[in-house]
Amino acid sequence: MIRVIGLSVFYIAVGLFLFGFVDLNTFLPKRAISGAKGAGFAVVELFTSEGCSSCPPADEVLERLQKEIGDQPIYLLAYHVDYWDRLGWKDTFSSSAYSDRQGEYGRWFNLSTIYTPQVVVNGQEEFVGTDESRIRKSILAQLVVKPSAILRLEHQKDDTGVKVTYHAEGTIKNTSLLIAIVQKSGHSNVVRGENAGRGLSHVQIVRSIQIVNLNATGIGNTSIKLPKDLDGQQWEVLGLIQDKSNGKILGAAKVIASDK
Repeated sequence: MIRVIGLSVFYIAVGLFLFGFVDLNTFLPKRAISGAKGAGFAVVELFTSEGCSSCPPADEVLERLQKEIGDQPIYLLAYHVDYWDRLGWKDTFSSSAYSDRQGEYGRWFNLSTIYTPQVVVNGQEEFVGTDESRIRKSILAQLVVKPSAILRLEHQKDDTGVKVTYHAEGTIKNTSLLIAIVQKSGHSNVVRGENAGRGLSHVQIVRSIQIVNLNATGIGNTSIKLPKDLDGQQWEVLGLIQDKSNGKILGAAKVIASDK
């Protein structure tokens, strides 16, 4: 039997951290997002996979943020990349398009490799998706920065998809508009790969993306086919105005388009 009292607990905690058994974020206070004020916005893009054993904690960070943000201008997206699919488990929500988007960020940030879980905030900084304290700090910093572009979205759903009308103003030269269909939540029972035997919960799942080059007026519309299994789910349409030269996100908006 091992008996631990007094300062021994502290020394063991420090030792576990130093040897990589405990994430220091577990002990750090979380900076509150709820009620934060400012004229800006924050876009948090998580690159994740059901085949990655390091990803569920990052998914949980995103879930905590989703519960906290309310109607604040904070936009959350979880892209399930497909390069883990060949390692034993095909992610239910994966797409090569999401891996391509992460690869584009890799080029913008001049990274030697891409990885999961990775978070990108407003296209301006990237870090490990489990670093919750840094994610929160970055969100709060972006909320006080006035956006250089304004985006408005409208949608009209039909039997096969959704027609999205957009109106962008401000700094829109050399920009593109990414429109994402985002499922609010989902669940998968993983039977192979690094997460075999686990039930994984997800939030803000990107189900489809379409990229449009904005013209001088910033006004237009596009039609997006919806996944059949989106019926009966809560979902939203999210738009991001992005500088094509450096990846910086200049404006964002969303509309709720729930079937539930």
